[in-house]
Amino acid sequence: MATLFWTGKLSPPMKWLINGSNLIAWVTGNARDVGAMKTRVKDGYDGKFTEHVTKYDELGLNLQIRSARAQIDELDLQGKRVLDVGAGTGASSFLMLERGAAKVVCGDISQYMLDQCRQKAKEKGYGEDRIEFQLLDAESLPFEDNSFDIVITGMTLGLIPNQLKAVSEMTRVVKRGGIVSVGAHGPEHYWEAIDGYFRAITKRYVIGYRLEWWPTSERTVINMASRAGLINISTQRTIWRNNFPSGSDAYDFFAAISSAFWYAKFPPEKRRADIQKVRKYFEKKQISQITDDVIIVNGRKA
Repeated sequence: MATLFWTGKLSPPMKWLINGSNLIAWVTGNARDVGAMKTRVKDGYDGKFTEHVTKYDELGLNLQIRSARAQIDELDLQGKRVLDVGAGTGASSFLMLERGAAKVVCGDISQYMLDQCRQKAKEKGYGEDRIEFQLLDAESLPFEDNSFDIVITGMTLGLIPNQLKAVSEMTRVVKRGGIVSVGAHGPEHYWEAIDGYFRAITKRYVIGYRLEWWPTSERTVINMASRAGLINISTQRTIWRNNFPSGSDAYDFFAAISSAFWYAKFPPEKRRADIQKVRKYFEKKQISQITDDVIIVNGRKA
């Protein structure tokens, strides 16, 4: 079941607002409609609500690569067959190929993200013998048991309603003795931008709506890994403070990297005006720092 109460850092007024909205979502059944949650994320990253996602790489790739490097630095990738769950445009996938992975399967819920990844693979000269692409749901992976040497998800866990089910699926498809590596958003991840967005957004369209993106804690991810059957579990947490030239720049980054999928609840004719309103709020309040809080948990399949 999707988590009901907010699990990350926010100012008290915004946390009360979100948790009150989530209670309404539970009563009305919206918080239990995981199919709708997944569809909103998919549609957001397919660019159906705003055009910001078309600048995903331009504005956010460098920070994605930084997180990917932190996650894969300790992995022995040489000659390994790897599944990248939530591959996006390939930040982790291409690094793993550069570091000796025999083949990487890039999986994502968004066709647009996979198309961008495929185009980059073509430009980098990788053929089907080294990389392939699979549209998938992380909670129901379309692979046989024991199919991969390593299964990784880089900063995707917070977008999955049933996170334990996803980690269990990753464990199922990795070979015995293989590694499952989970990159998760920590409690402070993007909290400044989330807090500012909740303050500025037109709230009548999102009250009673359970947000799809959720941060977590090291303890929670370790518990998931253990319950999924992983052993020799290790963890690390890294926090970066990213400073942007202006509030507008910070907003543009956040909207691009998140895809602003919450606009699924807005009438289409109202989205553009609200986007401009929130962007002006970021500029006025000088919200120019956005925190990266990265949790990495690795475990071996018994």
